[in-house]
Amino acid sequence: MARAASSSPPEADVPATLEAVAAGVEACRRCELWREATQGVAGEGGAQARLMLVGEQPGNQEDLAGRPFVGPAGRLLDRALEEASVPRGEAYVTNAVKHFRHEQRGKRRIHQTPTAAHVSACRWWLDAERAIVRPRVIVALGATAALGVFGKATAIGKSRGRALQLPDQAQAIVTYHPSFLLRAPDEARRKALYGGFVEDLRLAWKLAG
Repeated sequence: MARAASSSPPEADVPATLEAVAAGVEACRRCELWREATQGVAGEGGAQARLMLVGEQPGNQEDLAGRPFVGPAGRLLDRALEEASVPRGEAYVTNAVKHFRHEQRGKRRIHQTPTAAHVSACRWWLDAERAIVRPRVIVALGATAALGVFGKATAIGKSRGRALQLPDQAQAIVTYHPSFLLRAPDEARRKALYGGFVEDLRLAWKLAG
């Protein structure tokens, strides 16, 4: 069910704390996605994390829980982080888009990829998180995340496995989104993709050290 419209004015000042980001995301009306979402989902983690992980958008479980990466993709991410010796508790985890874009089919809510306009509208919040946390390394998980981080389309296959310099002096690593691995057509392909994913996370953590 769509949420009722709000008369709240748009945010005027860049938030200075992660708490302010979370409150602003919940009140955000920069695009229409808030209407069908349960709530806004801001990032999670320390305000001085060396590593920032950026995904696409909240999924169904994240939308209900109000936390990023708690569904199937999040569980795969947790396993990969553990294998890469990256403590999730020492990373800041967020998404390029903060509301769940989906299509209602009966009782199910089917994921829909955010548009470039959604990513652009939500970049206000991602940029605010980056300015507050000031991570040494940002990992863009998938094409939508890369669009949010770089502000332009980025080919995942051509950009993987190397550090890319960002204007704010942070470095970026581009890799797959965990949900892409879950959709791999067969076990051999899934294993190969997962191995590369773990290596990308390991490289990111080494650079952040």
